[in-house]
Amino acid sequence: MVTKELLNPNLLRAEYAVRGPILQRAQHLEEQGKKIIYCNIGNPQALSQAPLSYVRQMLSLLEYPELLEHPQSLKLYPKDIVERALLVLKHHPHGMGAYTQSSGIPFIRRAVAEFIAKRDGIPANKDHIILTDGASKGVQAAILALLKNRNDGFLIPIPQYPLYSATISLYGGTQIGYFLDEENHWQLNEGILIESITKAIQEGIHPVAIAVINPGNPTGAVLTLENIRMIIGFAKRHGLAIMADEVYQENVYATGCKFHSFAKVMHELDERDVTLFSFHSVSKGFLGECGHRGGYMELRNIRDDVLAQLVKQQSINLCSNVAGQIATYMMVAPPQPGDESFETYAKEREQILRSLKTKAEILGREINKIEGMSVDVPQGAMYAFVKFELPSDAGMDTSSMNAGERRAYETKRETEYCMSLLEETGICVVPGSGFGQPAGTLHFRTTFLPPQDEIEDLVRKLKKFHERYTKAESIVS
Repeated sequence: MVTKELLNPNLLRAEYAVRGPILQRAQHLEEQGKKIIYCNIGNPQALSQAPLSYVRQMLSLLEYPELLEHPQSLKLYPKDIVERALLVLKHHPHGMGAYTQSSGIPFIRRAVAEFIAKRDGIPANKDHIILTDGASKGVQAAILALLKNRNDGFLIPIPQYPLYSATISLYGGTQIGYFLDEENHWQLNEGILIESITKAIQEGIHPVAIAVINPGNPTGAVLTLENIRMIIGFAKRHGLAIMADEVYQENVYATGCKFHSFAKVMHELDERDVTLFSFHSVSKGFLGECGHRGGYMELRNIRDDVLAQLVKQQSINLCSNVAGQIATYMMVAPPQPGDESFETYAKEREQILRSLKTKAEILGREINKIEGMSVDVPQGAMYAFVKFELPSDAGMDTSSMNAGERRAYETKRETEYCMSLLEETGICVVPGSGFGQPAGTLHFRTTFLPPQDEIEDLVRKLKKFHERYTKAESIVS
């Protein structure tokens, strides 16, 4: 029988906090009848966000194309959706149950290239686009391709989405954490980047790439144009590839903030030496189609022989799932003005984005009213990284601890807080230690995806809980 000791040690080292023990406890409590507000993961449709009509209409016709032969059934569908379904079947007559080309259906990759060209006003090549099972598979593919041995290192943001740390551990690489600048709206700081890479090199690590999440997860920050230019320059000076996680590009709410793609900025800089992997997904934005696992990876400044190896890598998995490829097509080629389905599409899109903006503002404003808590009002994405304070433990001198001991101590305090929050209020959040954070700070990540009334209820419950919990801690201390 296989025991834990016989498993791959890389698997044992990998951690993924957003589906950790607090979520498991939340699910157990829910089974017992407790109302749970799930704020642990960016899963929009699980939190009452309705799917967009045109995506589901298209998928239903393609999954069961016999409907196209029944005029009575077609009365349920807008004319342009029927025409689009017929077009898809013309380009991909084998249907949804057949494998596609390894990189994805060619006309969809062409549509992705046209989307990028229109978004950024720059050339894009369909042959440099690989359709993936969500952005996660693209990220994992890039890490696997760049990782030659355990000494190869990837600069990843702290705090970061744990996909990066878990994948690097799983594949046997080395993490090079760089702290985001919390005092400057979570932007990247060049001095911190230099300090991180210098320390890594001194320790014998060979840096190969830098991962950047924009808009940010878990921070909700939107990077400025100047910050992106700095990152590109840093990558060039240090011979790094850039992995640009841009899955929240539609989720920008704050006045004065704007999404700038790395592809566009690199084109404007005429940068031809830095290899760019950029990722997008149907799971976020306003689609929220997490379950369909659709997305793409675009490659820039890459040699043909390297591209061939990445296509081969995708071939080992045969291809990404076809429903996800179609959802990706619908993301990059939505209904246009004049189409019968456009009015419904535009209304649903606006409603979702307006609701997210409102909930981000409510969450940020109300949390900042709680004594001992602070948060940057999310500029984008779907998350807030909340900083909170707890009374000092009596007789506990953290200055005498080494780095590992202090991290373990703070992780324990943070986890106990989040578990108590769950038990008492039903609010499920993720301890900040699961994403990384500076020593001496405590955080938790929450989404603002639940319905507005639940967000309003959440901040009321959070305020009462935090006041009670810190008072009780003070008495014990």
